[in-house]
Amino acid sequence: MAIRQQSRIVRFESAAGLLDTFGFSKGGKEYRRLVSAFERIFEATIFFGTESNRSAAKVIHRSRFNFLSEAQIWYNRDPEQAPLSEEFANVVVLSDEFYREITDHPIPADLEAVKVLACAPAVLDLFVWLTYCCFSAKGPERIPLFGSFGLAQQLGCVEYSRPRRFRAMLEQWLASIRRLWPDCPAVVSRDGGVLLVNHSKAVLPQREPGLRFG
Repeated sequence: MAIRQQSRIVRFESAAGLLDTFGFSKGGKEYRRLVSAFERIFEATIFFGTESNRSAAKVIHRSRFNFLSEAQIWYNRDPEQAPLSEEFANVVVLSDEFYREITDHPIPADLEAVKVLACAPAVLDLFVWLTYCCFSAKGPERIPLFGSFGLAQQLGCVEYSRPRRFRAMLEQWLASIRRLWPDCPAVVSRDGGVLLVNHSKAVLPQREPGLRFG
């Protein structure tokens, strides 16, 4: 939305519009759930680091940034109620660093797919990860499923830590994603050790109305 609006300040006309954007049903429970998600994102910090050896010394570089610099979300019992004035608007302000990153290196994504997968967080995590991974891939790549840098660690699937269980769930998640993204190039290798991916964009075709995953 920030890229479409060419602004790091994203505004929502009403609570209903905010819920609809992210695929939530209209209601106080869903609104509180969404606000809690914004609070977690607001408090999150991303850390980056590199290390390199040069002729004279070892160079260590570290940096950090936050996703949001400001968020103002108003709750009203009537989700259709528009803000009384600019002072009471629902506003999310991206941090300068995050806004520069998404405008300098945009990743094509499908917000409608995010709405469909809103109630299936594990599938949504995998879809978002694949959106980035496939778009940035230069050609065929192999992603290990296990180990310190394996997919299971990246997705944080503690409850599926056993290899056999994780592979079975991964196949189910990929099947759900292919219903939305038929050309998704990700497949589990025959030996079950890696995920094979290739370059692709998650710009999805028209879907059947009401298609959802629970």
